[in-house]
Parts: sequence; C-alpha cells; structure tokens
Amino acid sequence: MEEKNFANDFLDFSGMPESMEQLLNTKESTNTFTKGTIVPGTIAAKRPDGAVVDIGYKAEGFIPAAEFVKFDEVNVGDQIDVYIEEIENRQNMPSLSLEKANSIKAWNRLTTEYGEGYIVKGFMRHKVKGGVMVDVEGFPAFLPGSQLDVSPVHNIDDYIGKEFDVKIIKINLERRNIVVSRREILLESLRDQRSKLMGEMAVNDLRKGVVKNITDFGAFIDLGGVDGLLHITDISWGRISHPSEVLHVGEELEVVIIGIDKEKERVSLGLKQKTRNPWDDVVGKYPKGTHIHGKVVNIMPYGAFVEIETGVEGLIHVSEMSWTKRISKASDVLTVGEEVEAVIIGIDRDSRKISLGLRQKERNPWEVLAEKYPVGMKIKGKVRNMTNYGAFVEIENDIDGMIHVSDMSWTRKVNTPNEVLKPGQEVEVVILEINPEQQRISLGLKQAEEDPWASIDKLYKVGDVVKGKVTKITAFGAFVELSNKIDGLIHISQLSREHVEKVKDVLKVGDEVEARVIKVDTAERRIGLSIKAVAEGFSEADMKEAEEVYTAAWKPGEEMVNVGDAIKGLDELKLN
Repeated sequence: MEEKNFANDFLDFSGMPESMEQLLNTKESTNTFTKGTIVPGTIAAKRPDGAVVDIGYKAEGFIPAAEFVKFDEVNVGDQIDVYIEEIENRQNMPSLSLEKANSIKAWNRLTTEYGEGYIVKGFMRHKVKGGVMVDVEGFPAFLPGSQLDVSPVHNIDDYIGKEFDVKIIKINLERRNIVVSRREILLESLRDQRSKLMGEMAVNDLRKGVVKNITDFGAFIDLGGVDGLLHITDISWGRISHPSEVLHVGEELEVVIIGIDKEKERVSLGLKQKTRNPWDDVVGKYPKGTHIHGKVVNIMPYGAFVEIETGVEGLIHVSEMSWTKRISKASDVLTVGEEVEAVIIGIDRDSRKISLGLRQKERNPWEVLAEKYPVGMKIKGKVRNMTNYGAFVEIENDIDGMIHVSDMSWTRKVNTPNEVLKPGQEVEVVILEINPEQQRISLGLKQAEEDPWASIDKLYKVGDVVKGKVTKITAFGAFVELSNKIDGLIHISQLSREHVEKVKDVLKVGDEVEARVIKVDTAERRIGLSIKAVAEGFSEADMKEAEEVYTAAWKPGEEMVNVGDAIKGLDELKLN
C-alpha cells in the first residue's frame, strides 16, 4: 500500500513536540504558561460556532466547534485538555487547539500502548481522495476506501459521521501517520461466523437466507455469513429456463441443505426438496391409457414436451401425433404454450420419462379398416401415386393401399406399374392384407380377376392354331396377346421357314398374326408360338424341334437367351 502523509491533510503538525516529555521540557513561557504545551481547561461558555475555554490565564481562549468530535454533546463545565499554540494572539487571548492536544495524546498512546494490529474506535470525519479520515481517539488516521467494507462501497458518504471499530494496520513513525481498516475486522468476524455456521449445519436442515446473486446456473444465497449455491435444477420440480423466473435479488426464502463440503467450505442448497417429489406418485396417478390435459412447454424437432403438472412432463413424439399423416417436425402441429389433450402410452419412472400420444385420443383407423375391409374383399379406388415397385390406391380418409408389381397381372411380368396403370385411374382391387401395427394395406389388381392359368389346359393345347396382336418386339422374338390377356412368345426362329436376321424385319407392334401353339409351360406360365408351324407340311418332328429350340432359348426361371446360342445348344444336343 502506498504510504502518504494523510495526517497532514487533517492537521498541521509542523513545529509540534514529538512526545509528552518534550512538552514538559519546553522553555518558551509567559508566567506559568508555555507555548506548545498541553494544559487542562474548562468549558466556560458554549456558542453556536464553538466553545469558550478557561485555562486559568488572564484571558479565556476559544475552540471552534469543528474541532470537537461531537460538539452537540459538549456542555458548560466539561473538562478538556487543550494545546497552547500562542500565549496571546492579536486579540490578547490565548490561541488554543483541542484537535492538536487530542492528536498529540492519541499519537503517543497509539504508538506506545497500542501499536499495529490493535482494534480501536474510529469516528468517520470526512471523505478525502482514496478514502476517509477517521478520528481514532483524537488522532486523524486514514481509512482507504478498499478497507471500508467487505464488499465494494458505492457511496462513502453513507459512512461519514458514524463510529466503527477499526484495526491499526500501519504506523509510520517518520511521517507520523496511521492507516486503519474496518474490512479486516469484518472479515475476521465473518470467518468466525462462517466457521461456526459450517459446524452447526447438517444435511436436510432448513435454513433461512437472502438471495445475494443470480447467475445462469443458479443463485447464491446468504445464510447469515455463509453463501450457499442453489442450482437451477434444485429450484423447482418443474422446468425453468433461468433462475430469475422464480427468484429475485434481496428476496428472503427458506431452503434445504442438500450438501456440505467442509474442506472447500461449500454448501449446496435446494428449494424444490421442501416439497414431495411429484414423480413418487406418477405411476399410480397416471396409468397407461389415461387422458391428460397439459401445456406445451418446449418443442424439439422430434417431439413436444407437455407439462402434466408442476415437475412432471411427458413427451409427444412426432410418430405419435397422427395415425395417417407423416409429421416431419413437431412445430408443424403444436406451439409452446398451447393447451393439449393427450394419452399416457408409457411411463419409465426410473428415468423419469412419460410417453404421450395425440393420435391415441381416437381409435386407430387401421384397426377400423381391418374390420371394415376383410381379406378377400373387392373395393374400388383411385390410383394416387406410383413408384418403381408398385402403385398406391386411395382407400379412404387419406389412407392408401399398395399394389405391388407382382400383383398386377396373372399373365405377364410387369416391370414398372406404368405398364399397367396411370395416376388418377379408377381400379377394382382385392384386399390381400391389412397390418394395423405397420400401418400397411396390401392390394391385388390381378386378384380381382380369375386367373386364366387355372384353366389353361382348357384354353390352349399344343397344336392349336390361335390368333393375336403383337404387343412387344425384342431381339429374340415377338410377344403376342391372345385371348384372356395371355401373352405368347414367337421365337425369332419360328417367324418363318426362311432365316430371319431381325424380328422387326418381319413383324411390328400391332400386327395381327396367326400362329400354332408349340409349348404350354404351366409352371413358368409361358406359351410358345410358331408362325411357320401354321404352314402346310409342318410335321410332328418339326413341332418337336421347334419346342426344343423354344425350351433351350427360355430356360425355367430365366430370361430369353440369344437365339444363336440357343440353336447352337440344340445342335450340340442332337450330336450327342
């Protein structure tokens, strides 16, 4: 700390004796009175501006009111010691000083009897730069502003004119000044008080305190010398975003001691622990299926948190918001502060989680559909959408069923649904399956008609001559649509007795053709046709050869192979 001669700001000590011995040995005198000595005096009269003092001299002296610490308490007849500055001044009166007399006496007492570390009474006289001048038993000591209190002082004027205990922390004999502190006394008192409180406190004790400071993570509570932390999670059983929503600085409240660390002198406090944990009664209070009313308190993309009661929240996941609509984010359905009705669908007490549902307020429409549309029932619907693997048909109330490509035709292999259907087309379908848990309805288009292959032996036999229209041209042959929507294949080798290089050189889509049935494969649902077999002179041996070419070219379970490879394979078969 910087040492300054603060006492010189209070009194002028120049030319003053440094001790009582010097006062007694001073030789300059008039009669029995000596300049620079301390003599006893009596208050002879009290005026508004000061007091008349009789020291036994031929004339009385005068002490200004400012030199008295408490002038309002001065009475006529009071005995005081005064310092003689002059035996006679211009008014032929002794010039006296009460302050200098008190200061000299106090200096000697403070430096010889007391010393540094001693606690004395100090009267706050007036404010100076950096602190306060304090009257310590008559001596002007300096009290730095930082040593005035344990916390920063914003207005020093609040302390002026008051008396406090102060501690002498520095005496400079050379400069004749003293520095004192009030803060050190307060800190020692707080340490003693803190130590005592820490020893008295026990977990689960109820204590009254005052909110001292509020932060984002909690509040510090003054328990009367010990600060405890009330964490935000221990303020309320319910959800709060910031402690200031519940607490205010200066507020008095009762808290519970929930933790004590005596080594670090830390105390953890709780406010919500004063009341019963609402989760203790949740399971019995809210059985599965219970309808509850609550307020939406927070929304995340995956769901909304609903406050059922103070301290108890449940989550409505986006998957539990609608039976029929796909909800991508909870904010599309709910808003913070909204009152909602929901259904308890699950409780995990250990992890304090409650699952809620909005859609459960109504019966699962998929279960209703399962009752309304039994398997095998024929219904009509409109094609709403198509994918690579199937088409979606509207049933009712925004619920669609799907026709897989494998269920679109009995007689042909459908690769994409647009080969058979188009959006907006009304179709008759059969219910194949309704799965309420997976929210899936399987529909069949071909099942709405009779399977012609079930009676194929009555419709087509090997050797029959049939007519049909070319529907598709490929490198290996042409597909011809016969009656009952059954397709037959004319292999390129069966288009003509002459060698055919390309199918499109002989046929095109839409041509009407007449051909003979040379193969009926019920297992693979395939019919082989031959145009050249219609001509006269086509023998049974020729029929047999044509069937072998067809079979070699289109093996069971496979696509049609290259015709050249098929014929080559047939030749190898004959050679062997």
